[in-house]
Amino acid sequence: MPTLDAIVCAASNAGTSDVLIAPNVPIRFRIDGALSDATDEILTPEDTAALAHEACGREFDKLMQGIEIDLAETFSNGVRCRINAYLSMGRCCMAIRLLASSIPDLNKLGVPPVVHEFQNYQRGIVIVTGETGSGKSTTLAAIIDRINHTRHDHIVTLEDPVEYVYEPDLCSIDQREIGRDTASFAEGLRAVLRQDPDVILVGEMRDFSTIETALTAAETGHLVFGTLHTQSAPDSIDRLVDVFPEERQQQVRMQLSMTLKAVVSQQLIPKRMGGRVLAAEVMIVNPAIKNLIREGKTPQIANSLATSADLGSITMDAALMKLARSRTISAAAAIAAAHDPDQMRKAVR
Repeated sequence: MPTLDAIVCAASNAGTSDVLIAPNVPIRFRIDGALSDATDEILTPEDTAALAHEACGREFDKLMQGIEIDLAETFSNGVRCRINAYLSMGRCCMAIRLLASSIPDLNKLGVPPVVHEFQNYQRGIVIVTGETGSGKSTTLAAIIDRINHTRHDHIVTLEDPVEYVYEPDLCSIDQREIGRDTASFAEGLRAVLRQDPDVILVGEMRDFSTIETALTAAETGHLVFGTLHTQSAPDSIDRLVDVFPEERQQQVRMQLSMTLKAVVSQQLIPKRMGGRVLAAEVMIVNPAIKNLIREGKTPQIANSLATSADLGSITMDAALMKLARSRTISAAAAIAAAHDPDQMRKAVR
């Protein structure tokens, strides 16, 4: 059985984004979104337990008690990984995400042009959404790094775990890891407000306390970046509001209408010639969208996106159509990823 270090080195050489380790199957690599066996060797439960122990170290006992372990590790080839160790039917498993060795330049990610303007925002909330593995952390890291090289600010990040490591340039940067530097996103965010930040990155806006404090931070003049797991920009509004009790939801809609600056929703789509390309929906919050947020009319926001292209907004289906017509992706891939497959089928025919 190879060591964890050898597995990560082989995965990196193969262009892998994720490694899955589980008993009674081979090690599996995810390349361009698809899983494949890395070897013919079947891992035993003892093999996966040994690899999990190698990864978790002193945290292994917690894992065996049923506590999932999140950690970040840099291996001998310089590749930094995000690791989640967990039990399945009482046996050790791991999902390993390989991270870029350096923070990518925003110009190379293929984001819509308006995203480049986010680095100039002084206050408010910017949210990046998408399913797991859609590149949310990478996009945010590229934006934060732009701020680092162009502004004289104090940046504080709350991450679980720390993924990209920034080299402070013009900015002072504190990266705080959940479980090591602070107990939770909510507690860390409350503490951040006493640490003289200008820019705050919240790895995931996942609960009532975190979202409430993020809204307060934005209202008091901070620039807040965060992530959500939603399928579209309008869906993000409902996700944020629905976390709160019904009697508070109107107040939260009012706060969002005043603080939300933009939402980016991402997908990574298979390219015709191999690899994947970013498709991004962008919602720039204009006065019309502010009114729809306040009035709880989020289903109408999609129509506002289609009519506010002059501000840089773009719907997901428009982004997919552009990629299909340039033959970067296939018509089938565009249809599969579209919010309205029937309309996309007609458009790319």
